[in-house]
Amino acid sequence: MDSPEAEPPAGPAAALPAVAPQLRALRRRAFLTLEAAARDAGLSPAHLSRLETGQRQPSLPMLLSLARIYGTTVSELLGETTADREAVTRAGDMEPTSAGGWTYWQAGSPGRGMQALRVQVPYGAQGDIVRVHPGEEWLHVLKGRLRLRLGDALHRLAPGDSAHFDSLTPHRIAAEDPDGVELLFVHTLLQSPTAALCLGPTRGDVS
Repeated sequence: MDSPEAEPPAGPAAALPAVAPQLRALRRRAFLTLEAAARDAGLSPAHLSRLETGQRQPSLPMLLSLARIYGTTVSELLGETTADREAVTRAGDMEPTSAGGWTYWQAGSPGRGMQALRVQVPYGAQGDIVRVHPGEEWLHVLKGRLRLRLGDALHRLAPGDSAHFDSLTPHRIAAEDPDGVELLFVHTLLQSPTAALCLGPTRGDVS
């Protein structure tokens, strides 16, 4: 993986809105000096200063890192505002949606930097799709058994097992058993064209 200070690539990631007006204010709100924030983000103070003055545009992984350090969301770094959201999501308000054979229940407020879902994965659904995108993912197996491939490593998870990984690691998820698998799933996805980047289907299986 490139270092956090690497220049953003051409294309969608380089077309992010200007974030300079927010970066300095959010750093100061977090009571961090330029040097301390740069150190925590793995940047040089000079590079962070150029970001804050609009001379450079941050890469997507850099935005995620700065959001965590400043205790905020990528949306706020981008200057986006959202309406107040309820802190509690009731079971009766969780409407299922389906995509690609998977069924999702929103387990948290939409539009936040961290999204929580309950997911039902049928046997054979989307198991050949490789996903790669900025962010982090955490999953916890509720029912059934899961096959999770992270890069070249294959993991088999049983009920009660969890996994936490960087979403830039190519990953595939599939149900191990004919009855499928049910998961709790938390992810941090940027709202950008690269957030849903899928490299697949690919040849072969997850096994």
